Order: sequence, then C-alpha cells, then structure tokens
Amino acid sequence: MAKYLVIVESPAKVKTIKKFLGANYEVAASQGHVRDLPRSVLGIDVENDFEPKYITIRGKGDILANLRKEVKKAEKVYLATDPDREGEAISWHLFFALKLENKKVYRITFNEITKTAVKESLKNAREINMDLVDAQQARRCLDRMVGYKISPVLWAKVKRGLSAGRVQSVALRIICDREEEINAFIPEEYWTLDASLKVEGEKNPLTAKYYGTKTEKRTIASAQEMEQLKKELSDAVYQVSSVKTGERIKKAPLPFTTSTLQQEASKVLNFSTQKTMRLAQQLYEGVEIKGSGTTGIITYLRTDSTRISEEAENAARAYITEKYGEEYAAALEQEKKSDKKIQDAHEAIRPTDIGRLPLEIKESLSRDQFRLYQLIWKRFAASRMAAAKYETTSVKIDAGEHRFTVAASKVKFDGFMSVYTQEEDKEESNTLLRGISEDTKLTLKSLEEKQHFTQPAPHYTEASLVRAMEELGIGRPSTYAPTITTILARRYIAKENKNLYVTELGEVVNNMMKDAFPSIVDVNFTATMEALLDGVEEGSVKWKTVVKNFYPDLQEAVEKAEKELEEVEIADELSDEFCELCGRQMVIKYGPHGRFLACPGFPECRNTKPYFEKIGVACPKCGKDIVLKKTKKGRKYYGCIDNPDCDFMVWKKPVDEKCDRCGSIMLHKGAKLVCADESCGFVKDMPKEKAEAGN
Repeated sequence: MAKYLVIVESPAKVKTIKKFLGANYEVAASQGHVRDLPRSVLGIDVENDFEPKYITIRGKGDILANLRKEVKKAEKVYLATDPDREGEAISWHLFFALKLENKKVYRITFNEITKTAVKESLKNAREINMDLVDAQQARRCLDRMVGYKISPVLWAKVKRGLSAGRVQSVALRIICDREEEINAFIPEEYWTLDASLKVEGEKNPLTAKYYGTKTEKRTIASAQEMEQLKKELSDAVYQVSSVKTGERIKKAPLPFTTSTLQQEASKVLNFSTQKTMRLAQQLYEGVEIKGSGTTGIITYLRTDSTRISEEAENAARAYITEKYGEEYAAALEQEKKSDKKIQDAHEAIRPTDIGRLPLEIKESLSRDQFRLYQLIWKRFAASRMAAAKYETTSVKIDAGEHRFTVAASKVKFDGFMSVYTQEEDKEESNTLLRGISEDTKLTLKSLEEKQHFTQPAPHYTEASLVRAMEELGIGRPSTYAPTITTILARRYIAKENKNLYVTELGEVVNNMMKDAFPSIVDVNFTATMEALLDGVEEGSVKWKTVVKNFYPDLQEAVEKAEKELEEVEIADELSDEFCELCGRQMVIKYGPHGRFLACPGFPECRNTKPYFEKIGVACPKCGKDIVLKKTKKGRKYYGCIDNPDCDFMVWKKPVDEKCDRCGSIMLHKGAKLVCADESCGFVKDMPKEKAEAGN
C-alpha cells in the first residue's frame, strides 16, 4: 500500500510523475481549483475585515471525496500544484478542503516534470508559502470587486449583460486608445529617390538611395521638390566619396519567457495566445514519447524569467560544443536586465533535455505540438550560442552637392544563426560593393522616384498587445492569454487577419468605463496595483491593506455612477422603418452583437431585422444612402445600403463633401477631412460644426 500521496493539478501529470516514483507513492489530481468565491454574491465580507468566503466549486465534490479517501491511507501528503501564486493558492485550498490539519503535509514544486526535478523537489519539501497565497487572494478579491460592482452598472446603462474586469478593461482601453490614434492620424506625403548607376566593368547596375546633401539628411516632401531635384541630378557627376568596411555583432536571443513565446509563436506559427498556452501546457505536463513513455519535454510555461539552471546550461554547452564546435558556445550565460520584479524562482521556457531533438520525436507529437516544441528548442539552443558576426560595407556617392548611400552586410560567422534566425537577421548582400573603391567610375543610368505617405501606428495584434501589456506592467504571465480571450469572447474586440479592432460594443463599454471609473481603466493605476501584488508576494505588503485601500474608492465611484444613471431614462429609439408584419413603427434595440430593429409589439409580433444607421451621405457610386455597418466580427465600416448590388465601402466615416482637388468623396479623420483617394492626398480642416458632431 502506498504510504505517500502526491497531489498535482492536472490529470495529465499523474501518469508522467507516477513513473518517476516508487510503489510507496500514489499520485492524484485536483483538476485545478477546488474552492473559490461563490458565483451568486460578492463573497467578500466588507464589514468583517474583508474576509473572503470560500465554497467548494460546483462539480468538485466527487474529486474531493476521492482525494479524502487517498489522504486517509497516506502517512504524508505532498501538495505538488504549479510553481506560482495560483498553484500555491490551490495547495492552500486543498489543505482546508481535505482537512489536512492533523496530517504531515509538505509543499513541493518543480519547474520541469523530469525524474531529477521531481525527486529533488521531494528532498526540498517545505511549508505552504502564505505570501504567495495572499498575493493570489488579493488579486482574486480585487478582480471580484471590480467585476461584481461595476458589471451591474454597465448592465443598467446599456440594458444588456455586459461585464467589466480589472485587467480586461485596461487591455480594452489600450486597444481603444490605439484605434483613436489611428483614426486621428493624418498621412503626410514624402518621396524617395533611387539612382541606378553603371559601375565600370560590371554588367549589373548599382542601386543607391538618396540621402540628402553632403552635410545633412533631407526629406523630399512633394512632387515639385522631386522634379527640381531630378533636374539638378540628371547632369551631375556621380563619384564615390567614401567606402567604409566594418564588423557588426548580433547577440544571440534570450530564451523564451511566456510573453516572448506568445509573441514569436504568433509571428512565426500564426498561433493565438490561447493556442500557444494550451500546446505549451501539453508539452509541459507530458506527451507519450515512443520508447520513453509519458514525458514532460519543456519547463514550466508561465514565467517572466530568462534564468537558466546550471545543469541546463552545462548540458547545452556540451551539446553545442560537440555538434557545432567550441567557437559556437556562448562565453557567459545571458540574463535579461529588468527593473521590475520577475518570478525568478522559475527558469525561462526551455526543453527539459536539449538532446531530445525535435525531429527525433516528431512522430510522437501532433503537428502543432512539434512546431511549438521546435521553436522552443531552437530558441533555447540559440540563446546558449555565440553571437553572429557580419562584415559591413557602407558607400557614399556624391552627385554635386547631393549624396546617395549604399549599404550591405555579409555573414562572417553565423554563430547562433546556424540554429535560429528571425526576419530581421536576413543579410543585405550586394556583390557589387566588394570591388568598389573611391576610384570606381560611375555613370547615371536612371532615376526612379516613388511617392509615399506616412502610416499610423499599426493595429494591435495579440502578440503586440501582450508586449504592450508586459511593458506597461499590466497583468502577469498567467493573465495575458485569458485577458485577450475574454475581451474577444465578450465581443468588445474583433480579430481579423491577426489585427485586433474595437467593436461598437467595445467602444460603448470603454467610454462608460472612462467616464464612470477612470482609475480602473488607468494604465498607471493598474500597473501600481500589480506592483503592490508583487509586494504582497515578497512579504512587504499586507494583502488586506491593498484590498481595504482599493474598495472605498471603488464603492464611491459605483454609487456616484448609479445615482447619475437613475437620472437617465434609456428608452427605445424609434426608427423610420415600419414592421412589414403588423405595421408598427420599429424601435432600435441593443443585443450582444450591437443594435438591431425590433417590433415594439413583442411578444405578439417577434419581427426583427438588421439596423443600418444612415449617415446622411449619398453613395458616390449609385447615389443611394451610405449606412454604418459591421463585419461579422463586429468591426465598423461604412457601405452602400444597396449592397451587394453596390460594392462601395470605406473604413472611415464619409462626409457630404467632395475633394477640392480630384472630386472624390471626403472622409472624416480626427479633426481633418481627407480625400478617399489616397493617391490624391488632399487634406483640409474640418468645419467646426462637423468636428463637434464627431465621427
């Protein structure tokens, strides 16, 4: 009979860990959290020192009953939940739910599910770390307060089942702010000029880019400037003024953290953050490897540390030296420098065994598991390798008072790039520069100009939003993916071709949150709260102090919003459409996907149809009304009401005004009107009355 019981979170880990331990050990799973705050009420006693009230999660009764049976048989109980705040809290809840007060109970953690790590954790068993537990309790209570206090206010304001979240609302604000920045952006015209030059003794021409004058860089702002410049350059003598060669070093990348893994998997593999985390969880918990059984092949996936254990460092160095040679092994371990606190108890995400090559276990993995494991393996191997070296050549070519430049680079030593390359690592090779000198004779063949317009900041993708949240200190490794998944599921944002767009619903919620609860959606305030939670984890801040200081301001804001909302009567808005079934004038209602038309005779008449808001502008193609529409995912656009017979559509709001220069329809963009024809580029100030009306 087993003397010792090891309790893990996931059933997938049970099989993996069981084979590492002898017959004296039984391994069972809690399947995540077993206790939580009740769903029907706030669950925090604000009158009694903010004491949380925990209950058994519905559906976990049988799991706890089975665990209690195993506990009775065991001499010792080892709580082996995940090595982070959440895992520590689950162990703490298990302690009470299983009534372990009179048992020998130990907390063990391991960063990877390998025999060595599991055995070592048993030797270093400890007590439950209450600072970690309290940090999780503080986060849970703060999130519950925001969700349960603000959501009813949103419901009352918009008359539908909306909800708010402490981190999700800030993430939505970040996306909305970027959308406003893009909408207000006015493109500026600029031109580039390339000179195609005949090099003496060479068949192919050399292409040089216009830099400016000999003394300063110059921007070509208009077609008129370009024409004048081409006149000056057409008869000029082109001469090499300097040739410089040098060496550029490119350092190896750091191993993956949760954030960088999500970003790179999105960029390279086109994975969503949720998919990346799901696959990484599978690789961490264990996959069936032919000849080895169930094996955990990567380390813990929720981390913001780039630290690597000495054992893994030595194994990587030995592998790289044997496979590639001594010169490819990095001189020293790299560490990510950061002012913020990182979960340094963890390592970076890496293979549990660098000798387990991706191709060797490909048949044991699904296609996506293999692709993610290969990415992690290559990144880790590269991070332990020497820097790449480039040989660079820079040439300056003068034409009268003007200057052109050509630059190229060639890999001199590939270093880490023999294993792992990114888009930016591609070299700019130019064989024509190898024999060029200040004596080389050049002859102008042609000048090629191109018109460009400056571009706004790009829409956020899941990857760039994760990076922004990390840089701003919003959330932590375990929260990035759930946060994005939540605001997508609530239809506050829509995802199209990787880009994230704010929906009409998201705009409404964000504007209300900014008006009624500005501190909740304030980036700096939320980052400060994250820092306070880190202080709780370190033991320097009491968790209830954080909650006590947060609650009064939240309650005051809620009461103020409720009072103001009581003065506002939100009635159904009459439309100019009539119900074709009963003749009543239809009203505009709100649903989970936005506005729609409904018959006021409900429930006798249940007729509904899409609502299209007319903007008072005629379609430039067919003359019918332009209306506000939404894509299937909720992104706003403007199109002809006669679609699909008329295909006119634009993303910005049209106005009833034609371009002074080309006659095209004008679009509302920030405080300006811009021509819909980008090649025209005409811009004018918005008339005051239209600017006040807004977009």
